[in-house]
Amino acid sequence: MSTWAWIAAASLSALLGVTAPGPSPPPPQPPPQLDDADVQRAVDRLDGVVESAMKRTGAPGVAVAVVYEGKVVHIEGYGVRKEGEKARVDADTVFQLASVSKPIASTVVAGAVGVDGWTKPVAPNVPDFRLKGPWVTSHVTVADLFSHRSGLPDHAGDLLEDLGYDREYILSHLRYEPLAPFRASYAYTNFGLTAAAQAVADDKGVAWEKLAEDTLYKPAGMDSTSSRFEDFENTANRAWGHVQTKDGDWRAEFVRDPDAQSPAGGVSSSARDMAVWMRLQLANGKLDGEQIIQADALERTHWPESVASPPRAPAARTGFYGLGWNVSYDDAGRLRLSHTGAFALGAHTNVTMLPGEQLGIVVLTNSSPVGVADAVALDFFDIAETGEISRDWIPLVDAVYQQQADEGRSKTDYAHPPSDAAPAQDADSYEGTYENDYYGQARVVAGNDGALTLQLGPKPQSYRLTHYDGDTFSFQTAGENAVGRTGVTFTSDGKSFTVEYLDSEGLGTFTRADVSR
Repeated sequence: MSTWAWIAAASLSALLGVTAPGPSPPPPQPPPQLDDADVQRAVDRLDGVVESAMKRTGAPGVAVAVVYEGKVVHIEGYGVRKEGEKARVDADTVFQLASVSKPIASTVVAGAVGVDGWTKPVAPNVPDFRLKGPWVTSHVTVADLFSHRSGLPDHAGDLLEDLGYDREYILSHLRYEPLAPFRASYAYTNFGLTAAAQAVADDKGVAWEKLAEDTLYKPAGMDSTSSRFEDFENTANRAWGHVQTKDGDWRAEFVRDPDAQSPAGGVSSSARDMAVWMRLQLANGKLDGEQIIQADALERTHWPESVASPPRAPAARTGFYGLGWNVSYDDAGRLRLSHTGAFALGAHTNVTMLPGEQLGIVVLTNSSPVGVADAVALDFFDIAETGEISRDWIPLVDAVYQQQADEGRSKTDYAHPPSDAAPAQDADSYEGTYENDYYGQARVVAGNDGALTLQLGPKPQSYRLTHYDGDTFSFQTAGENAVGRTGVTFTSDGKSFTVEYLDSEGLGTFTRADVSR
């Protein structure tokens, strides 16, 4: 199932033409280096680039930091933390990072396990973790899961999080997900990566959140950075997530708690702290002369591990994923590390670095993805490398997110039942308690008016069912992975029903607990 909540940034890279060529001998000459004047030119135009992007999209708030040769050469906040309020974004405003959490998690793991720890199996350290194949379960490593090559399907476990299940439940239920060929296929999985990070933390005998704090945040002086939602929520200077309404306005309507997948998407940080982290990345794990992360372990995270986007034409480039990073090469052959983060409920972030140039930019926004974070980074490197913006990036990037959103929507227009729709059975034919090994218990309840409500999740979320045709109903999905209206189809004997958007991997059928009814 595709979702625009977490876009696989390798797909974005492929569209934008910045993916890597396939394996080949090194070029006879190194690529031309950017000089101080090139970087300064891009920095000088950065305010205008950000302000233009905000004006075009209406994005409420943005923070940007640029690091070059070990120094912060630009750091600035733009706009407001919350629409309708006066508090301004500054360099210390804390944003949710979404999937930019992944390269931060790989930094933590590098610091915790060194080089060799990446190849250790995950299962022995995570209680109840196993995948559908016993052999895969015993062999899948931290590196396999951080590079999305375990065979788990795209975004496995995300819908369980939407329904309110915690990390322990989700990791213990990945066993039901069907597997693609192990180490031969790429599929972006937040909870696969989370399982690997959890295994490292469990091996060290501490919570993941504490491991991240002790290994990276405290030693680096990243005092505004946390892997706990509670810390973000209690921060006075924080950015509120915004979504765009049908009339184009931005509103802070939702609160996204990503603790269940903290290593993959639960970090919050400021532009100032992210600049510190980029300095560490670009200086081989050092900060101000102190080795915070072992250099060879950090370098290991920058290697291509998986083919994330195969070439679609003979002259096209291959896109790779490393350990928490998209790994690619620009038009001059320079290594480019990047990652995008996106919450449909109100966050869009980007980090992009050219390690050979010791140059990096981070862009944090408090809006659902409309292209701003990625476009600002792409504009910046365009200007640095050529002096000009090569193309209008915002509509191109936005189209990728919209495509992701549309792929998850039903092909059935449940809002308009057919004119010859068959009637439903009596409400009591559908009422009852149903079970599902993966999604847990569900209940169908009839109200005094005869209308049916579907209850899902550990703390039941209620969805009012609207009749469509015969034994088929629909409801409006909600949460990070909402896909509009989805179908609920009961068998004629009332013994089971299938929820369409929960069934992309064949796991969405619930069976009546009392089958004798």
